Amino acid sequence: MRKLYRHTERGFEKLTSTANAVLSNSITFLIALATVLFWLTNKRFYAQDIHSSIGDVILGVTFLSLFIIQKSFHHFSASLNLKVNELVASHERASNAVMNAEEKTEDEIVELSKEYVELAEQTKGLEEEIILNQTHKTETAGLS
Repeated sequence: MRKLYRHTERGFEKLTSTANAVLSNSITFLIALATVLFWLTNKRFYAQDIHSSIGDVILGVTFLSLFIIQKSFHHFSASLNLKVNELVASHERASNAVMNAEEKTEDEIVELSKEYVELAEQTKGLEEEIILNQTHKTETAGLS
């Protein structure tokens, strides 16, 4: 059952990455624009009452907005990933496991997240210990 789930998840991830690539493509937007323009110039469109026509125009604008938003999100996401990869690559002690995280599967990302949560807890514990030691030294120095 677990193997089927993993297989399904990988298939879904491939589907979403393909859909993302297709929807954020300018050629896809041009095809969608041509489709909307065709519908708006169709004789059936003019035969409708005004309320149906307004609804169709709103639907067409919403449909085209999907492609515009997807393109801008894809651009933003790619630039953010590039910046993060540059930061990770420039830091000597950084783990290269997070490089190109956008290409990892969801399970791999979850595992990396768990590791970083554990690392954050360890770091928090060390910081608390350092603060306690500094407080103790300050109190001891004040008593002398």
